[in-house]
Amino acid sequence: MGAPVGEVLSEHVVHGEGVYGRVLGLPPVDAAKALADLVEISSQIESAVLANGDGEVLASTLVNEERSRAIAGEARQLLHEAAGTAGQPTQVQVAFREGCVFVVGDGERLVAAVTGRDPTAGLVFYDLKTCLRLAGEQEPAQKTTAAGARRKKKSDDAEADAET
Repeated sequence: MGAPVGEVLSEHVVHGEGVYGRVLGLPPVDAAKALADLVEISSQIESAVLANGDGEVLASTLVNEERSRAIAGEARQLLHEAAGTAGQPTQVQVAFREGCVFVVGDGERLVAAVTGRDPTAGLVFYDLKTCLRLAGEQEPAQKTTAAGARRKKKSDDAEADAET
């Protein structure tokens, strides 16, 4: 398991890097940093565990590694048990009187989070999906916007004109 999320979070805040910046095209992050970003942007999340598809913990906000492994395994089982004729769900919310458990999976990884009572479910799911996406990026995607494509075409045209 990587560095504790608290250490990553404090380093992360000092350097002024935020999850929204990375969503807008900055470099991908490791699992601990993705989880630190999640806790930073989602005040409703009390604890969270990020795991691979086999349930191996990649990062956790919990200090107890055994408890982190147990939560990862239970989250994986929850997604599996919720499967029906339409297949395995990509997200699940279970509400209790004391709070809620959210699990989001993408087939390769999953993130499980615990919130207090009455969370804004849509926002929690969005934040969990963002965490998975950031932790899963191996290389920054090469983005080509319409404006970028026009600039490249003009540059290519200018080079062609210079050659003639």
